Amino acid sequence: MLKRAHSKMRKWGTFRLLFFIAFDHLFPMLRIFALLCLSILATGHFSHADEAAHYSTKEPSRDGIGKVYMGREISQVVSQHAIGWLERRDREGEEKPSLVIENLELAPDAVVADIGAGSGYFSFLLAPLVPEGKVVAVDIQQEMLDFIEAKKKLKKVGNIETHLGTIEDTKLEAATVDLAIMVDAYHEFSYPREMAESIVEGLKPGGRIVFLEYRGEDPSVPIKPLHKMTIKQVTAEMKAVGMEFVEVRDFLPIQHFLVYRKPSNNP
Repeated sequence: MLKRAHSKMRKWGTFRLLFFIAFDHLFPMLRIFALLCLSILATGHFSHADEAAHYSTKEPSRDGIGKVYMGREISQVVSQHAIGWLERRDREGEEKPSLVIENLELAPDAVVADIGAGSGYFSFLLAPLVPEGKVVAVDIQQEMLDFIEAKKKLKKVGNIETHLGTIEDTKLEAATVDLAIMVDAYHEFSYPREMAESIVEGLKPGGRIVFLEYRGEDPSVPIKPLHKMTIKQVTAEMKAVGMEFVEVRDFLPIQHFLVYRKPSNNP
């Protein structure tokens, strides 16, 4: 009986020793896990706080998403099913894209980012202007980029690169772009502040952003209101990310041609 009792005591002592050794090692791990959880929660909190600082919400209108940035409701996004609209034959007569190309004043070796490239309509117009450079066609819809890739092969164009971004980031390489152009696209960005900041980061010092947006000041322009923008609105939003207003050129039938520049002292 005594031997059995001593044996049980030894086993219990061994168990207690192993338990405390395990607990001693486990506790720091639990503490690290708790700190990681707190870090994730804090990051999420600050992310939401940053978003709340720039955006507000409202009941969505017919063509909007209910998210408001600097006083304007952001519009819904044109889907890949609108390729037919983007590639329509009468686009030259309606919007004069050839005049846009003439007014961009690009060097042959320039790097141009077509932001929200869609079907690549403008990317293919831009490519011949930069034979020693390239056009980076940026979009968040892979279907659009696939369409551009197929068209590249068909037309045998070698200086267009397709580039998949996100709703918050163009993912352009820093300080590599001479000109970023957005054709009827910016008003659709669900994170315009973050997207604009990423575009500015991708520009070289002195690099330009050109906007083509349907004239929001003109009620006669036959486009849904949220798919139009005013000069005042675009300028305010560009100023918020450090861009300088350069000029407005009025040579298009129903669109603004707006030019902004990244300050030369901004790396």
